Amino acid sequence: MPQINEKIEQDIKFKEPNLYKILLLNDDVTSMDFVVQVLMDIFHHEASVAVDLMLKVHNEGSAVCGIYTKEIALSKQNEVSIAAKNASYPLQTILEEE
Repeated sequence: MPQINEKIEQDIKFKEPNLYKILLLNDDVTSMDFVVQVLMDIFHHEASVAVDLMLKVHNEGSAVCGIYTKEIALSKQNEVSIAAKNASYPLQTILEEE
């Protein structure tokens, strides 16, 4: 006869958290160097990847710079906003559910 704990474990189904893409948006003011620095400092991309993403933002208007759970994505978005404000740049991000 199965024990109660075994039955409970069988009935529990874990759901993976929803993931959110953070997109960096192009603007005509923010410097390319600043975007690369944000990609390296906040999103922990290697320099070569950061440059590639910056060029994608510049040429295509936006690029995904990371995919995270909602809480982490919101935190990263806030970090970008603070860094941009402190540097007097209008750099913006948006979140899209994966």
